[in-house]
Amino acid sequence: MTELIFMDGHGVYVWSAYALSFAALVGLGIWPLASLRATIRRLKERGEQQ
Repeated sequence: MTELIFMDGHGVYVWSAYALSFAALVGLGIWPLASLRATIRRLKERGEQQ
């Protein structure tokens, strides 16, 4: 199990690359949803003003 984590001294690089990639994918998944919610909120506000 420790070989999987340390990977002959390359573990820090490998696991940090995995972590950054995962964080980027999560961010790319959340960003459009947040943008969609903001757009829907703005459209509802415009509809209430008219």
